[in-house]
Formats: sequence, structure tokens, C-alpha cells
Amino acid sequence: MPKPTAKLSLKPNLDAMDHQLIELLKVNARLPLVNLAKALGCARSTAQLRLKALEDAGVITGYTVSVSSTRGPHVIRAMVLISIDSRHESTVVKELSKRHEITKVYSVSGRYDLCAMLLTDSTQELDAVLDRIRNVQGVEDTFSTILLSTKLDRPE
Repeated sequence: MPKPTAKLSLKPNLDAMDHQLIELLKVNARLPLVNLAKALGCARSTAQLRLKALEDAGVITGYTVSVSSTRGPHVIRAMVLISIDSRHESTVVKELSKRHEITKVYSVSGRYDLCAMLLTDSTQELDAVLDRIRNVQGVEDTFSTILLSTKLDRPE
């Protein structure tokens, strides 16, 4: 039986064309190869080889589709900055992850330690979620803001 080989996880040195290819795919991951090649100023086969190399190296880990919200046009989106007692960080994150209204939690630098992204159906529901967040053991302070509209939304 052949011995399994470990895959090297070395990231290749990306050149300007690789970066440009990645940026084009961030804007529209469904661009046909011929359009990618034209935008890059190279042959279709070159674009295809570059794309395969980026996939094989683990730089491009997948392609996705962006779906509009199923919650309707009146969904309330908010960002909540949270200051915590660092001894309780894992407990706070665990409690936040239990709330279905919280879609993302980021660790941030500065006055606040965490940033939570929320989706609710009303300002009353948002207020109730904020109260629950403030009542989590280890939460010291919050600052929230309602997001009004999306001006640009690209995949990361």
C-alpha cells in the first residue's frame, strides 16, 4: 500500500496578474474564462493555468453565490461594538453565538473588543437583543449603530 504524502501548504508568490485575477473573481466569480483572459490581457490558456494554480495552491478555496436576504426589505441590520472583561471572552462569544439574530462576531482592536453583526425584524427586537447582550456575564459596555443601506458588498 502506498504511503500517504502530505501536501505542502506553501502559498505561492503572487504576481500582479494573479492579484488582478483574484480581484476580478471577487467582483464576479462567474466570469467566463475568455472574459477573464481579455481583462488580464493574456491568452485563455494562460488564464486557465493561473486559475488552476491558484486553486491547487489553496489561494482560491472555492466559489460562492450571493443570495439576497429572505427576511424582506424591512430587516434591521445593526453593528454592536462590545467591551468585555477579557477573562470572560470565551463565555461571551459562546453566549453571543447562541443568538440567531447575531450573524457574525469579530475580534477588534481599540476601545471595544468584539463587533457583532445583527439582523432583526424590528427596532423593538433589536432593543431586546441589545438588552440580552448587555446582560451576558463579562460584557462591560456596548455601542450600537443601525446600518441604513449597503453601498458596496463584495466577497472578502
